[in-house]
Amino acid sequence: MLKFLLLCTLAVASRAEIAEEEDVLVLKKSNFDEALKAHPNILVEFYAPWCGHCKALAPEYAKAAGMLKAEGSAIRLAKVDATEETELAQEYGVRGYPTIKFFKGGEKESPKEYSAGRQADDIVSWLKKRTGPAVATLAGVTEAESLIADNEVAVIGFFKDAESDGAKAYAKAAEAIDDIPFGITSDDAVYSKFEISKDGVVLFKKFDEGRNTFDGELTKEKLLAFVKANQLPLVIEFTEQTAPKIFGGDIKSHILMFLPKAAADFQDKMEQFKKAAEGFKGRILFIFIDSDVDDNQRILEFFGLKKEECPAIRLITLEDEMTKYKPESNSITAESITEFCTRFTEGETQDWEKTPVKVLVGKNFEEVAFDPSKNVFVEFYAPWCGHCKQLAPIWEKLGEKYKDSADTIVAKMDSTANEIEAVKVHSFPTLKFFPAGDERKVIDYNGERTLEGFTKFLESGGKDGGAPAGDDDDDDLDSDVRSSQRFIGRSTLQHNHSLLRKLSLLCSPSILAVLGSVLTYSLSFVECKFHQNVCMCSALLCVLPQHHTQSNININTEEWAMC
Repeated sequence: MLKFLLLCTLAVASRAEIAEEEDVLVLKKSNFDEALKAHPNILVEFYAPWCGHCKALAPEYAKAAGMLKAEGSAIRLAKVDATEETELAQEYGVRGYPTIKFFKGGEKESPKEYSAGRQADDIVSWLKKRTGPAVATLAGVTEAESLIADNEVAVIGFFKDAESDGAKAYAKAAEAIDDIPFGITSDDAVYSKFEISKDGVVLFKKFDEGRNTFDGELTKEKLLAFVKANQLPLVIEFTEQTAPKIFGGDIKSHILMFLPKAAADFQDKMEQFKKAAEGFKGRILFIFIDSDVDDNQRILEFFGLKKEECPAIRLITLEDEMTKYKPESNSITAESITEFCTRFTEGETQDWEKTPVKVLVGKNFEEVAFDPSKNVFVEFYAPWCGHCKQLAPIWEKLGEKYKDSADTIVAKMDSTANEIEAVKVHSFPTLKFFPAGDERKVIDYNGERTLEGFTKFLESGGKDGGAPAGDDDDDDLDSDVRSSQRFIGRSTLQHNHSLLRKLSLLCSPSILAVLGSVLTYSLSFVECKFHQNVCMCSALLCVLPQHHTQSNININTEEWAMC
């Protein structure tokens, strides 16, 4: 009997001892199920200790946990070190860090992916919407003022009859938006406080004009459009925290201003940019990118810009295929930006890709390179590659020379962001010629990297300076990548030979060298799927220890979904 009581005591004690760090539960495989039973509504972050994005999230995540605890909420926040708890990470499909999942009602089979921002307020607001009613009833002025004061953006519906068609449409719209709190009131004092004379909807925010009043037919669709058009500032700065809001929204046309915050005329240019934004609210998202920030350099490279070329304006559409545009003028005034955006919305701007050197991506490669009526000369490059940068002006001249040719195309492809099954690229730059015809021939260029050499090669039909493309071996690796073997270790190379080739395309030599005995995916500005919306994001994925094998590694860029 004594032994039985002792065992029961130990069992109770073990169940009670789920460690906490700054109000965040620390979960492991051994206590995970127990935590879900004890806390029916729990948000779990799967993280890696070395992950920069996880480190940036940590203080906000802890702050959110503290806010909920202070309110007496039953919702808990937890974290799992996915590098230690690999079984849990595999069970819940963790491929990037941080991955955040919400387990509601103790249900562990199909947790909801967290999809809002990474500030404490965003996390708390999202969780409250997920666990409570979509619309909070505001009985008086105090409740209404608190809702507005406690949130960056809040929406209040003013309806005398909560069962009216307008109120029902409002409730349906509220259910469709996770990251903004919605309230509803019929109180006369609240109407008077906010100078509301009739039923309607008002969006309150702590930026720009402060509030927006809905004007139109009260339908779910129109209310959603109203909220989405007004929930972001006229100009939003691109940061790790704002990325989900920028790329997760319905506005797929983005105009970007690249400008250092330290610039003497920063405020003036920002005012001009903001003034232009007023006329395109809900149609074009105006985004500011600090060109001095190191984490933004890949974005500049993506648009073919250097820090020295900023300030600059670019526009991009994030539809099935990204299309980039740039203004004819470098002037940054409200008038010039408005003119550029107007021409874009009216379909008068020219696709930036219609340049002498055609830009290839995964989706258009087959169509262009293997067009039987065209001779296509392609440079496969990496943005960080010094040799590629030296070649760039010569390649542009070559493109200019053949821009009016009926049967010759000069093109380039960023191999760090695109992987093509038909072509293996192991070093940079790699130059390949795809002659016209139905044979799908590929010829490697091995001649001089000069305008004259390239011209002779093209005029000879790929004979002068070319060789049939064949299987490559280790000697084809870029010398910088090859030199990094001594840092990575020969056994690792032999064990993950094919993987290393792929990683060499994604990572700069300096990154490969610094990592030592591990393999890594690099910080890269890529096209990815984000909640079924095509977008761009900065994605720092996972560092993989040597004991991981090639078979359990997935480097499909479409799964780089956590910004």
